[in-house]
Amino acid sequence: MGVDKEAEIDRLPTDLLAHIFALITCFRDLAEASGVCRKWRKGVRQSLARRERLSFAGWKMDDDSTTRLVLHAYNLRELDISRSRWGCQITDVGLHQISSAKCISNLTSISLWGMTGITDQGVVQLISRTTSLQHLNIGGTFITDESLFAIADSCPHLKTIVLWSCRHVTESGLLVLVNKCGKLESINLWGTRVPLDCFIRLLAINPTLQIKPEGLMQSIGRVWPLH
Repeated sequence: MGVDKEAEIDRLPTDLLAHIFALITCFRDLAEASGVCRKWRKGVRQSLARRERLSFAGWKMDDDSTTRLVLHAYNLRELDISRSRWGCQITDVGLHQISSAKCISNLTSISLWGMTGITDQGVVQLISRTTSLQHLNIGGTFITDESLFAIADSCPHLKTIVLWSCRHVTESGLLVLVNKCGKLESINLWGTRVPLDCFIRLLAINPTLQIKPEGLMQSIGRVWPLH
């Protein structure tokens, strides 16, 4: 083979390269592929633009690396940046940056589970643009009612929300959330500090609401018959 002969893979059109890169789940490999040449970089960007789901769970990501990927994922519908044992370290800075992505208003599912580096400031900035959101997991964070108020105002299509161990939310925030999110079907309140009376008030607003864990529903049933 002559030294000037083009490598076989370099003959592939960019669209086909993008299809191949879309099969890669390791973001480190995508970053390395993007650095090979201009054509590969274009292929990587096209592959990101085609993705409808991105999950950073299990990867060591920071604000800038996460933002770079999300900004190119124009057709994204599901975004998972849950914390893992390796530590996906996203902060309010990252949420602010991500909120400017074109895909945000089309997202139907977001998971921020266990992201202890975020606060109401970042969550409110992000949620204010997620008008299509149906499923939100924000359990294991330190959010307060301020985030719940923003969710209630910005997410009219919300169906499920996980507030697992969100110990700074109160009855006031939950009542506003359930009252404004008329399509809400399920809410996970395990580990919160709200009293049992609050759950009864939530069911008074939305009698079909599923409050998790299931043991809560049984406790409520003993105090206030559900049927």
